[in-house]
Formats: sequence, structure tokens, C-alpha cells
Amino acid sequence: MNLTNYLKNTVPFPSEELADIISYFKRESVQKNESLVKEGQVCNKLYFIEKGVGRSYYLTESGKDVTQWFFMEGQFMSSIESFFQQNPSLYYLEMLEDAILYSITRDNLDLLFARYHNMEKLGRLLSTEMLTRVVNKLSAIQFQTARERHDYMLSEFPDIANRVALGHIASYLGMTQETLSRIRKASPSKKS
Repeated sequence: MNLTNYLKNTVPFPSEELADIISYFKRESVQKNESLVKEGQVCNKLYFIEKGVGRSYYLTESGKDVTQWFFMEGQFMSSIESFFQQNPSLYYLEMLEDAILYSITRDNLDLLFARYHNMEKLGRLLSTEMLTRVVNKLSAIQFQTARERHDYMLSEFPDIANRVALGHIASYLGMTQETLSRIRKASPSKKS
């Protein structure tokens, strides 16, 4: 989904507002495995993914990388706490596929929030959606079995297994690759 269609489908922007808003976004082509933000950097952009898959992750003290979140086409991607608070990021952001992104700076986003009531509405809707997803993931990690977490992930990201390394998926789910492999082999949705 492209940015224009996403915005029109989320909030009923008048054409002239939409054209002005789109003009503040910059199109970027990003290569697979390219980092957008590194831990300790301030995240200065909010990205809309037109094509590609991204993830946020952190490194443990032992150097193991743990996926915090996946970002798919038609979604916004950022190190949210760093972007909005302008603090150093706790996470890395990287693209897992070649990607087409549309980015906007924090200053330009604030300008659009001040200029257009519909942008404030979009921000509220996106914040509510992201908060709900984060709470659902935390609940899954805390209260669900490994199988239930796997099924939850597939409901959020239906084609993720075909696009992302199993190690990233296992770390996102809080399990080992061996456990993930056993779940996938036993899955009734898998065809032999």
C-alpha cells in the first residue's frame, strides 16, 4: 500500500491537505540489512513502509540480538520512544528486505500536526493502534504458551515466516529456534 492510499483510508483528508502532507515525506530506497538507527542514536525520522520488511531489535549484554518488533508494508516504523522524546534509542532499526520507505522528520511532523486537525487525528489513531499491539504482545509473552504466541504472531504478520529468518522470529517470540521448529512441524496449518 502506498502512503497516499494509507492516509486516505485512515482519515478523510481533503485533497489539498493530502497533497501538502505528502510533500513533507521523502522517498528513500533502502537496501536489505541496512540500519536506519543504531542503539544510542536519536531517531530523527518516522518511516512509512511501502515495500519491504523491517525490524527493531536490541543486543543483550552477551551480544545476542533480540527482535522487539516487525514492521510490514503499509505500516509506520520508528524507534518510537526516541523519535517522540528525542532521546537516544534503546533499539536498532534495520530493513530485512530491499525497501521503499517514505520518511518525515519530527519537526515536519509537528508542523503538520499543528497545521491540520486531521493529522492530529491520524496521530491519535496510530498511537492507539501501536499501544494496543504492544499490550497484546506483552500479554502474549507473559500469559500464553509457545504455541499460542506463535499463532498470535501469525495473526499479526501472516506471511512473516516466508520473509524473515527463523532466528529473528524465535527471538521475537521469546523462544529458541528449536522450540519454534517443533511448533512449526506440529502446526496443523502446515501441509506435508
